[in-house]
Amino acid sequence: MFSKNKALKSIFDSSIDELCKSEGLSKETIIQGIENGTMVLLGNPNHKDVVPTLIGQPAKVKVNANIGTSPFKSDRAKEMKKLDTAWKAGAHAVMDLSTDGDLDGIRVDMLTQCPLPLGTVPIYAMAQQYVARDEDPAGFTIEELLKELEKEAEQGVDFMTLHCGLTRRGAEWALNGDRLLGIVSRGGSILARWMRDHDAENPLLTNYDRILEICLKHNVTLSLGDGLRPGAGADAGDAAQWEEVLVLGKLAKRAREYGVQAMIEGPGHVPMHLVEAQIRGIKAATYNAPLYVLGPLVTDSAPGYDHIAGAIGGAIAVQNGVDFLCYLTPAEHLTLPEIDDVWNGVKASLVAAQCGEVALGRPDAVKRDADISKARMDLDWDSIAELAIDPALACARRKDHKDEKECAMCGKFCAVRMLSE
Repeated sequence: MFSKNKALKSIFDSSIDELCKSEGLSKETIIQGIENGTMVLLGNPNHKDVVPTLIGQPAKVKVNANIGTSPFKSDRAKEMKKLDTAWKAGAHAVMDLSTDGDLDGIRVDMLTQCPLPLGTVPIYAMAQQYVARDEDPAGFTIEELLKELEKEAEQGVDFMTLHCGLTRRGAEWALNGDRLLGIVSRGGSILARWMRDHDAENPLLTNYDRILEICLKHNVTLSLGDGLRPGAGADAGDAAQWEEVLVLGKLAKRAREYGVQAMIEGPGHVPMHLVEAQIRGIKAATYNAPLYVLGPLVTDSAPGYDHIAGAIGGAIAVQNGVDFLCYLTPAEHLTLPEIDDVWNGVKASLVAAQCGEVALGRPDAVKRDADISKARMDLDWDSIAELAIDPALACARRKDHKDEKECAMCGKFCAVRMLSE
């Protein structure tokens, strides 16, 4: 991997000491993980001041925040505030999913203003150009799409979602089979329409080597998208989903041989009793490439609380091998997230990561839980706040009684204090 990917080698050499310290891993473990494809190091040298970020257990589980404009709600300044909010809340990466406005300007602003690795879905920018002209969003040519990829890589984008594993057969199974909710991925839907209209196979699949060439030049990590992810719990584990997963595994292996880093995107909506089997199955089918999941949501019935449904699924997923959690916010399935939604979404996913890592016995996670428990025994509110996943919230909820030794729930009935005096 390092011998073929010079851009990756440059990022690695400049960051390895800090990575070893922050991740609690040896240099040899990190090298082996990257060479084997079980870890990826996000960082495009064109992204000025980017913080190189390691994805893949046993590195710490990371959290991504999705932001970006939509045709109904397009406020460039607000998206910049969301970017800042996600960073301050503790996100490790951000994806710009903008579909309205000056997409180049928004993307460059994000790359300039934030050192977190930035991901994109280039097909959105391609389709948006056609929609803006009242033309078919699937009317683009492969040459136009590859040109968009190259441009975004040169701008500094660190990872890209590309639905290379979506085949004509898989799309037909999803649309003409027994699925309750068909195709819910925007990128997957655009490509399914393109294949239908052009009577041809997925151009991202048939031109995969050209994509690898672009990614290799700039150390853009391929985030192999799940265009057929289940959008309803009833669709989890169907033939269309697994057909795509098997193709993604082969593509991840080809990328690794070419010298390009790749991770796999996963479900989606998955009932709680199926999460373990889904995660372990996907990891096995994709040669243990880093797995990046949306949730998964363990119920379809929680609009307004999908960040909670996603955190439940995310915790189970981490315990079973997931490496990268894409947050869900209270706005999921309803509207574009507001700034508070971004904060709450990041925190919910950080809770999921902590729960999963405690279950795995990861030393840092276990120590954090033990330390906050000791602080509670000592009624040490400063340490409790410092160790909390959301220190600001912990302080805000206690502010009316911050001078009291006990919390306002128990007061003089405090169980700890009664037995410590």
